[in-house]
Amino acid sequence: MIGLIHHELFARHLEGYSHVESPGRVKSILKRVRESPVASDVTFIEALPAKREWIEMVHDTGYIEGILSLEIDDAVVLDMGDTVATPASPQAALHAAGAGVQAVRLVSAGEVSAAFCAVRPPGHHAGENRAMGFCIFNNVAIAARYLIREEGMDRVAIVDWDVHHGNGTELTFLEDDHVLYVSLHQYPHYPGTGHANVVGKNGGVGYTLNIPMGIGGGDRDYFMAFEKRVIPALDEFKPEFILISAGFDAHGDDPLSGMLLTSGGFGTMTRLLKEVAELHCGGKIVSLLEGGYDLEALAGSVECHLRALIG
Repeated sequence: MIGLIHHELFARHLEGYSHVESPGRVKSILKRVRESPVASDVTFIEALPAKREWIEMVHDTGYIEGILSLEIDDAVVLDMGDTVATPASPQAALHAAGAGVQAVRLVSAGEVSAAFCAVRPPGHHAGENRAMGFCIFNNVAIAARYLIREEGMDRVAIVDWDVHHGNGTELTFLEDDHVLYVSLHQYPHYPGTGHANVVGKNGGVGYTLNIPMGIGGGDRDYFMAFEKRVIPALDEFKPEFILISAGFDAHGDDPLSGMLLTSGGFGTMTRLLKEVAELHCGGKIVSLLEGGYDLEALAGSVECHLRALIG
């Protein structure tokens, strides 16, 4: 049985505000999963809020306080771009950050075999003291830091296949040899980072692997990158836990993407990572929702992703 972690707050973030990162994203996922044959192998779990000290492992205390103390009646822009908050957003962000920690704890305890966090807002662009790219708290980075500092793990892998480079996650772990950060992303594309020559810094050299993908790449290109680059790096690292920044916006139907992945392609990449997890870390694997903006493509891709996690 795998866990699907969700909360009604995730559909209230940006409620009533016209935005591509819409409440319909999680609604479409939950509807598709509940009506799918995979539902019999999924346990639906309500997300718990993050403890402040977990978020402080990644984010500046003043920034956290600024987000959680927001009292707004209408939409406000949190950055210089398009990261917006509405009245429910602070609590939604708090629960999205908590969902990742909750998921890794459940998997570590053997209460579920794997977990997918259907969270909003997403996280991988968020930095230490700034919101960016629709992201408020860096959910996957918080989960990784929790595993290292609270669970005592030495080697946590993050595989980020969102079409956009996870610049916030990269910066968080750029000098850290406990986290292997692997990103496959359309390049050049927002946010302009993720060049192949960025491999880490100081003690973290060799623990960042950027794999820029040329526009128009599809399943075959991604599978080749997994075979040649991703899986060998993971095998060398021997992770104790694998986290996936599971953005589904490299799908061919996505409006923010120039890539051509299929829903089944996401399932295959999931299966490949599950095999690595079974080889090195007793199958411990958790994914967290990042992007994916065509509702039908997103829902179908998540269904394929869950089917592969179930095995």
